[in-house]
Amino acid sequence: MRIGSLVLVVMVSLAGLASAEPRPWKREWPQTDFSRTSVEEWGEILSGGPPKDGIPALSDPQFIRASKETRIGSREPVITLEMSGQIPRAYPLRYLTWHEIVNDNIGGVPVAVTFCPLCNSGITFDRRTTAGVLTFGVSGKLRNSDMVMYDRETESWWQQALGQGIVGELTGVKLRALPSWMESWQEFSDRNPDGLVMAEPAFNRSYGRNPYRGYDSSARPFLYNGELPPHGISPLARVVRVGSKAWPLQRLADLGEVREGGVVISWRAGQASALDSSRISAGRDVGSIRVRDGQGHDLAHDVMFAFAYHAFWPNGQWMLGAN
Repeated sequence: MRIGSLVLVVMVSLAGLASAEPRPWKREWPQTDFSRTSVEEWGEILSGGPPKDGIPALSDPQFIRASKETRIGSREPVITLEMSGQIPRAYPLRYLTWHEIVNDNIGGVPVAVTFCPLCNSGITFDRRTTAGVLTFGVSGKLRNSDMVMYDRETESWWQQALGQGIVGELTGVKLRALPSWMESWQEFSDRNPDGLVMAEPAFNRSYGRNPYRGYDSSARPFLYNGELPPHGISPLARVVRVGSKAWPLQRLADLGEVREGGVVISWRAGQASALDSSRISAGRDVGSIRVRDGQGHDLAHDVMFAFAYHAFWPNGQWMLGAN
């Protein structure tokens, strides 16, 4: 695997063998209640390298009008969030690649826009729970190569792909996923010239560079020892997950649109992979996905790697079409 980033080199060198119990983590996380967990084997959780907050999540980001943005390449991916009565917002992966979580507030609704580069998983959550409004950070831990988030209020740990508490006081609590989607910057800005795009954060990062160069062409995922996907599907092939069902992205690209499983999924060319070339804007075209119900309403979904889908939904339904 080609890895063009000192970040990942450090991650590899620091990631040690998993502990059979969380004793070392208790010192690092004294406020976390490790007696409450849904994790059956502590060995599933690994250190990704960076410590707690070593990847700095963002809160209350600044925005500029789409028409004023000049840094972002036309094919660069953004996560789009369009909420009723609010100005559409775009969260560029050129920033989320380095920060992974953005805590924002839109029209009184607290949201967390999340992106796990190692799983290509980009999901937006409502931060309101029965325990109150939560603010999320990056724990530095991985499970099945997926980011483990934590909330600053109780320091419980959360599985990003599931949007569910897995360790601590809020174990078992689920976050509500909101409809959002990845598309190219040009798609967003053409549709929303007066929309808002997250401004460049005030951190010393090489925004626009991909620290995971060549990752989505790798034979195996990073720090993953689980079972590989069935049906001969490549571990790092993208799939569109809606609930517990998954459609291979290549099938959608071949067909352009499918209507099955109670949803309508459409594909169009023009979005660069954020995990291919050393510059995100130069990544190969993987296309953009929209997922809607029969009435045309956008649905919450995820475009993730096949290995991660299989790891978290081992009994999920693979939507492969006719044999």
